[in-house]
Amino acid sequence: MNRLHLFSVLRTAVQRSRAAQVALLAGLWLAGNFATRAIGLPFPGAIVGLGLMLLLLGSGFVRPASVRRGARFLIGEMLLFFVPAVLAVMDHAEWLGPLGLKLFATVLLGTLLVMLGTAFAVDLSYRWWVRHAVR
Repeated sequence: MNRLHLFSVLRTAVQRSRAAQVALLAGLWLAGNFATRAIGLPFPGAIVGLGLMLLLLGSGFVRPASVRRGARFLIGEMLLFFVPAVLAVMDHAEWLGPLGLKLFATVLLGTLLVMLGTAFAVDLSYRWWVRHAVR
């Protein structure tokens, strides 16, 4: 069995198995974590794993169909990943009172300001680009 045939069989097996797709995504996450620790990068390994996935998808080495079912499964079960955060909020009842409202308002206002600032910057950049592209 040559390598090309083995690769084709492996690709087909991953496309058909949700567990294999989740394992592939988890493997990229682990590879990203390992890389950040080995090199000492100042950002989370999940970002490196996401970059690896983007490179694999962009190069055509991994097809979107090869990870679609696994990604949909993980997104569908995302609440399980936030259970520890929900339990932490339940341990700190003060977050459900005035302090929590202040924090919520701060996060909401901060998010709104970032979104408005980004929209304003994109609009200005686009207008500048259109003005200079016409000439």
